[in-house]
Formats: sequence, structure tokens, C-alpha cells
Amino acid sequence: MKNIGGQAVIEGVMMKSPAGWSVAVRHPNGCINLKTVKTKAAPPFLKLPFIRGVVGLFHAILVGVKAIEFSASIAYQDADNANDAQKGESPVSGLGVAISIGLAIALAIVLFKFLPLFLTTLIGNVVKGVSNNSLFFNLVDGLLRVGIFFLYIFSIGLWKEMRRIYQYHGAEHKVIYAYEAGEDLTIENAKKYKPYHPRCGTSFLLIVMVISIMVFLVIPKDWSFLHKLVSRIVLIPVIAGVSYEVLRFSAKMKNNPIIGLFVLPGLLLQRMTVREPDEPQIEVAISAMKEVLKIDANKEVCTEC
Repeated sequence: MKNIGGQAVIEGVMMKSPAGWSVAVRHPNGCINLKTVKTKAAPPFLKLPFIRGVVGLFHAILVGVKAIEFSASIAYQDADNANDAQKGESPVSGLGVAISIGLAIALAIVLFKFLPLFLTTLIGNVVKGVSNNSLFFNLVDGLLRVGIFFLYIFSIGLWKEMRRIYQYHGAEHKVIYAYEAGEDLTIENAKKYKPYHPRCGTSFLLIVMVISIMVFLVIPKDWSFLHKLVSRIVLIPVIAGVSYEVLRFSAKMKNNPIIGLFVLPGLLLQRMTVREPDEPQIEVAISAMKEVLKIDANKEVCTEC
């Protein structure tokens, strides 16, 4: 059985397999539009432990941005303009995608690297116990990073449209559960599963936060602010690679009670990023799953409504 992952997008779901990815989006007129892309197999060395996590992260960002751009081009059309809907093609240029990725990475660096380090430095100027102890300084920095992450998740959850994306997030998980159980991909089969999944990207981000705290604890306190900031950016691939392996292992051992306790915080965090979907949303997720499975089976894929 292929390892299928996914992502919620605007009024839709993207499903991704090693052979390609497919995104299904609900048009305002009720039609489901599909975009399916086949991808080339990665060289063997890129599939090695730790390396595959780094490659997977950047590939997920690239595919995710493309899927979101496509979903926006469909979801924000008028209901009576079905003939104008892009069927398998996105109007966004490669430059547009590159700019979107660049802005997303820049925002992440500012929010989760620069800001917590800056605040910790300010605290250290007042509380000498923070600035004089490397472990304490980096621990405070890590806790602030986690706090900012939770605040960010909570804040975007207040956006009405984001709540619908969270519902599609739940639909994605339910359909993946049904697929992993070997069941027919029907709404009824998917409905019975929980909307929380141990391999969710939300859980991955929490693991990244925890591992980054552990890694940054060894950074000397006498480094300059710039050196500390650069080290946090440079070590992103290392942390991503380790975090991916931890997530992969925990997903394989999900029935182990000890591992279950380890993944529990990630599942609890998903309660902030996942909502119970309705049947039409599950239908969209099933459409995306069926299309991505066609890629693996070398069947003709559909880009029509």
C-alpha cells in the first residue's frame, strides 16, 4: 500500500503519493474540479533516512503552494462561470509560485526564528539569569517559539474561511484512514473515522518545535544575536530531517502505548486545526484520493468536472 499524504486547500483537498499529486476543489456551482500532476521518481540517495525528510519538506511546500493557488482560482469564481474554470491548469506562473514560497518562508523565519530570539534577548537584558546561562536562554527561546506557534494557530482559526479549510483537513484524514484500512472509498466508510491522524503535518510541526529546543540548547550564550539567528536558520534542514524520521517511526508504532503517549500532544494540537467535515467535503477528499491512486495504477487521470 502506497504512503498517501494530503493537505487541505481552499474549498478542497490535495492528496499526494510518491508518483504524483491531485487536488480536488469544489466550484461555487457545486462541480468538483480536479488537477492531477505526475512527478518523477526521486534518485535513491534522496530517499535515505534524514535526507528524505528535508527533500520531503521542500517538496511539500512547493506542491502545497501550487495546490492552494489552483484551489483559489476555482473556489473564487462565480457560480455561473463553470466554463471558465481551469481544468487541470493553474493560471499562476512559476514566478508567482516562487514569490509565494519566498514570502511564506520569510514569514516563518520572522515569526518562529527572529521574533522569539529577539524577545528572549530583551528578557535576558532584564533577567540576568537568562542571559548568563546558555541552557536557560535557549530554553526560554524555545518556549517562546512554541507559544508564538500556538498563538498563530489560534489566530488564523478565528478566520471564517480557515474554519472551512479545517473541515477539509478533517475530510482528508478520514479518507486517508479509510484507504489505509483497505475499505472502499465511500462517504459512509470515511465518515466513521476520526478526523485526527498521527502523520498530520500539524503533529510534524509540533515535533519540529520540540526537537529544535533540544538542538538549540547546545548553542553558546556568548554568540552574537546574528550568529544565533543564522544558526537557527541553517539548522532547519537538520531539524526537519530528524523530525520526519520521528514522525515516520511514531506512525508505524501508533499501536504501541508508549509511542501513543508521545504522539498524543500532536493529536491534541490537531483539535485546533481540524474540524468535523460534512458529506460534500468528504466527497471532495475522496475525489482527490481516487485521482492520485490512478497515477499509481498508471490509469488515465481526470481533469474534468
